Amino acid sequence: MTRESMEFDVIIVGGGPSGLSAAIKLAQISQEKGKDWQIALVEKGSEIGTHIISGAVVEPTALNELFPNWKELGAPMTTAVTNDEFYYFRSQEKSIKVPHMLIPSPMKNDGNYIISLGNLCRWLGEQAENLGINIFPGFPATEIIFDDKSQVKGVITQDMGLDNKGEQKGSFEAGYELLAKHTIFSEGCRGHLGKQLIEKFNLDADSDPQHYGLGIKEIWQIDDEKSNPGKVVHTLGWPMNNHTEGGGFLYHVEQGKVSLGFITALNYDNPYLSPFEEFQRWKHNPVIKNVIENGKRISYGARALNKGGLQSLPQLEIPGALLTGCEAGFLNPAKIKGTHTAMKTGMIAAESIADNLMLEDSDNVSTEYTSNIQSSWVYTELKRARNFEPSLNKFGTFFGAAFTFIDQNIFRGKMPFTLHNKKPDYACLKPASSCKEIKYNKPDNKISFDRLSSVFLSSTNHEEDQPCHLQLKDSDTPIKINLPQWDEPAQRYCPAAVYEVVEENNSKSFRINAQNCVHCKTCDIKDPSQNITWVTPEGGGGPNYSNM
Repeated sequence: MTRESMEFDVIIVGGGPSGLSAAIKLAQISQEKGKDWQIALVEKGSEIGTHIISGAVVEPTALNELFPNWKELGAPMTTAVTNDEFYYFRSQEKSIKVPHMLIPSPMKNDGNYIISLGNLCRWLGEQAENLGINIFPGFPATEIIFDDKSQVKGVITQDMGLDNKGEQKGSFEAGYELLAKHTIFSEGCRGHLGKQLIEKFNLDADSDPQHYGLGIKEIWQIDDEKSNPGKVVHTLGWPMNNHTEGGGFLYHVEQGKVSLGFITALNYDNPYLSPFEEFQRWKHNPVIKNVIENGKRISYGARALNKGGLQSLPQLEIPGALLTGCEAGFLNPAKIKGTHTAMKTGMIAAESIADNLMLEDSDNVSTEYTSNIQSSWVYTELKRARNFEPSLNKFGTFFGAAFTFIDQNIFRGKMPFTLHNKKPDYACLKPASSCKEIKYNKPDNKISFDRLSSVFLSSTNHEEDQPCHLQLKDSDTPIKINLPQWDEPAQRYCPAAVYEVVEENNSKSFRINAQNCVHCKTCDIKDPSQNITWVTPEGGGGPNYSNM
């Protein structure tokens, strides 16, 4: 196929906080040095921010460095944290408020802000465009370009106008070849192209497996008298048992709105568990229910997050390419925060590439990115938090939390050992025959809801007549292997009702409702046979989040 090509100095894949920060920092340095570096950023969402979802309580550390005058520039960070509460849920009705002095120090939020990460990315996108950066929303990068020495030379964007058989429709447009000396991969957690790079070059050979959680979030409009802007609530315990990691959050934002959600670690072992249903159960505890009761649910979304921490970081650089942010796994699991680390790693990538671009040797693509990361506060922060995830896995939720308090508040993350978790999340499921089936209550449509009505609130949309972006390596595996061994868990781990087992003519088949997909990537992570691969759909497809 003949494709048009465009050449740049740097290409950035992904319009999240890391990719945008990298673009902005590169443009700032270009101006400072009197250069005219050509920078392009491609984003699969229809606009910057439409695919962005996070809790989110954000540390301003990296933003302070990128834009010291961000308040004067109007950054959408106006709700400072004023109150920090932590609860241990014993049951649906009972909870214990944890004294502030017993909360692990990374979980405390003094000086942080409750925000919409999507809105922050929109603002960062505006700053990037003002600096002359070429931003291409609605253009997913679907393929990596290599030269004959396996050096990354750029990416190819999605072919548009293919039908569900892969044939060209009348509206067909071939994707573009975007060529550059350096490519930064900032796709977020479980990035499609980053995953390919890690597998192709075995970048995680010396790392623990990456570990993940599924975060499901809703925004509610609540009664004004219940609104307490700046209040942060975190929970641990019920509805999870002691060996199943999970926790909830409720953040009071401005204008009578609250963001609430639940994170389920994807190393759970019962194939009958449904993270979506556990979230619906969690909302019935009075700590949460009393806030949202008589309110209106206005938004819904879901996204996987990586929580392996320092031990799960892969090799960060190959010739011509760098991995930043959650693409590599820089989220701090002890803080449950990754925006500030994503932004900072993007900025470090920009600085490292800028040093290379200043060299006269145009063939030299080597940078000091890895060593620059290791000498940064991001690395120091992750090193301090290195035992958080494996301690929860090793000791269980209750005793793991106690260990975390000792590790973080007393030893300040400097215990003389490093714990590991070598078992990948997808390998943790037990056979269905050895597990007790979980019976979930029907939604009351006041506090709890079903998945289809929830997906509707995410404004998810895909062109139906296009190749399915949820690809099966073997179409027989769901029914022949996953169903008898694990009762096909995709029916339950997906928060968007994408997968179902249906019976037709006395035989069972596996149905994929790809139009429902909110791009959370859970299927790509949790499928016990590793049979599902998430690839990019046609540009602009997926959720259209507004304030998530």
